[in-house]
Amino acid sequence: MTGPVRPVIVLFGSSIVQYSFGNGGWGAKLADIYSRQADVVLRGYEGWNSMQACQVLATVFPEDAVVQPSLVIVYFGGNDSCTPLPDGWSPHVDLPEYVENMRRIGLHIRNLSETTRVIFLSCPPVNENMLEEPALRTYEACRDYSNACIEMCDELSHTDPSFRVIDLFNAIQQHHDWAHTLLVDGVHFSPVASDIVAAEIVRVINEADWEPSLSVGDLPTEFEEVVYPIQPIDPTIV
Repeated sequence: MTGPVRPVIVLFGSSIVQYSFGNGGWGAKLADIYSRQADVVLRGYEGWNSMQACQVLATVFPEDAVVQPSLVIVYFGGNDSCTPLPDGWSPHVDLPEYVENMRRIGLHIRNLSETTRVIFLSCPPVNENMLEEPALRTYEACRDYSNACIEMCDELSHTDPSFRVIDLFNAIQQHHDWAHTLLVDGVHFSPVASDIVAAEIVRVINEADWEPSLSVGDLPTEFEEVVYPIQPIDPTIV
């Protein structure tokens, strides 16, 4: 662990998260936005579904960790929504089980500390015409899993404002020609799509009535800006 201790933002999910630190990815954009203010940590696992995420919850987010995250952004759903196959080679998770898995993930993370917040990202749409196996992922299934995630989070946030959700299914489709310009392979995000995701996350953080605030404008910048001629840095100033 390096110091000083900053707020920690963890990205937890499947390939949409794992790839988010790539060139132009939304995770990299968040790390840039929060540079010198918060640490953005990647915990993304390509091909995973919500069931596998539940199996490692206590390992990825131990309850006795010295430093707990200030915010966890959770995305699972695209793989869960895949069509079940007879041979079992599908990450499909039935919709009711998916909802309960996401609820379990959210509650575990929220209970890590009094100030840990959770933002769910709902399932984005797919462009079936670009998929190598179009029957495995469908636009309609993504819509159903997105709606279920949003409904589940709305229930949680009704009693606990620490929960927020971003409707990626509709946010992505607000862009002109989204199916061809925002999804590089029919599923994963282009840099333009990542701009939308990062902007939505920042918007939700800014609108949330969280204490302490996680808005960039409210967080201190670590150490003083360099002023020339260079002056000695006072290590007590953060």
